[in-house]
Amino acid sequence: MKLFQCQSCGNILYFENRTCQRCGHRLAYLPEARTLSALTPAGGEDWTPLAVPDRPSRFCANAVHDACNWLVPPGSGDAFCLACRHNGTIPDVSNPEYLAKWREMEFAKHRLFYSLLRWNLPLKTRAEDPEHGLIFHFLADPPENQGPKVMTGHDNGVITIALVEADDAEREKRRREMGEPYRTLLGHFRHEVGHHYWDLLVRDAGRLEACRAVFGDDSQDYDAALQRHYEEGTPANWQESFVSAYATTHPWEDFAETWAHYLHIVDTLEMASAFGMQVHPLLDAGGELAARIDFDPYEAQSIEQIMAAWLPFVFALNSVNRAMGQGDLYPFVLAPPVIAKLGFIHGLVHGTI
Repeated sequence: MKLFQCQSCGNILYFENRTCQRCGHRLAYLPEARTLSALTPAGGEDWTPLAVPDRPSRFCANAVHDACNWLVPPGSGDAFCLACRHNGTIPDVSNPEYLAKWREMEFAKHRLFYSLLRWNLPLKTRAEDPEHGLIFHFLADPPENQGPKVMTGHDNGVITIALVEADDAEREKRRREMGEPYRTLLGHFRHEVGHHYWDLLVRDAGRLEACRAVFGDDSQDYDAALQRHYEEGTPANWQESFVSAYATTHPWEDFAETWAHYLHIVDTLEMASAFGMQVHPLLDAGGELAARIDFDPYEAQSIEQIMAAWLPFVFALNSVNRAMGQGDLYPFVLAPPVIAKLGFIHGLVHGTI
């Protein structure tokens, strides 16, 4: 993610901003132009983006719920933007609690789509591709004793996110119960969409053998592997080959976890670059912990270029967090086999595998 600037007054803006706090202009994100723009009314429902004044457009229909700040691409007949047109089921917006949680989910989902669109990854809706199109269901748990709780997961392009995951206290409770060092809404979206792109970029693209050479044999029984994981736990030396404990469950989960971490790393580095951050510890005479993020991580030439910036940067951020009495911002170890897996994901998104 990067910073943006108001075209009217030069104020620095964030991706989720709806209004410029300095000049009052309404704001919208233009996915086809990859920019956040100040707007002026163009008559009716249309708005003129100051960034591209020759391309007036209208807001996504979800803007009325303050759940989206994207414009529909000019000339499109869709009521929804490029991200929201993938929604299948949304919560009952007449329920204030559900509406607030759905908004949080949309903030995370739109950050996911920022990345998917940056790499121009395939994005077909369920209407465009009834068998493999990407669709999201945001579901609330049924009343107590009236049915099973909603499970977050993926099934052939259908991604279900449990609405309760937008409750910070409940999500933290689940994180502790499951022994996870990290659990966020954005992490859920990035992980589950990783399963979708395994289908599209590996299974359906003739890359199964190449993927198995890195992640292992995915033909092993998934349900049995999941049961074994929860009954026996993780291997003692799992950090030598896996990015997370859950990644040890099955090659599908290893791929999805690694995919999510690749998105975490690239998007975080882009924000660091937007702030002009660099790492140069005074005590690091040899320069092993130095890094200058002077490139676009989304267009990085190799995983080595990304790692050369990420490892010193995240070491510094983890140290800052500890100085504040907080846990590590990125509580994961990237051993060489894990970096090789991240390199495979890098090749997939850049089409070099």
